[in-house]
Amino acid sequence: MKFMTFLLLVILILALAACVPGPNTLQGASNNDVKPAGFWLGVWQGFIAPFVFVVSLFQHNLNIYEVHNNGIWYNFGYLFGVACFFGGGGHRVRSGGK
Repeated sequence: MKFMTFLLLVILILALAACVPGPNTLQGASNNDVKPAGFWLGVWQGFIAPFVFVVSLFQHNLNIYEVHNNGIWYNFGYLFGVACFFGGGGHRVRSGGK
C-alpha cells in the first residue's frame, strides 16, 4: 500500500512538472510589421478563447494565445477576458441566508 501511494505521488509530481510554462522568446520582440499584443488585445483574445479553442481542434495552424505580446499586461488582459466570459468566478449571494 505504501508503494502504491509513493507511485501515485511520483506520477502526480511528474504530471504537475509537465505543466510548468516555459519562457516566451517572442515577448516584446520588435517586429517591423506588427506591434506586440497589449492589454486590450489580451482582453479580446481571452474573451474569444473558448471559441478559438474549438476551432483550433480542426485547424492546426490556429493558436488560442498570442505569443508575440508585451508581457504582464497582455497576460492580465487575457485572464480578465476569460474571467468575463465565464462569469468572473464570483457567485451571487442571497441576503438573509435563504
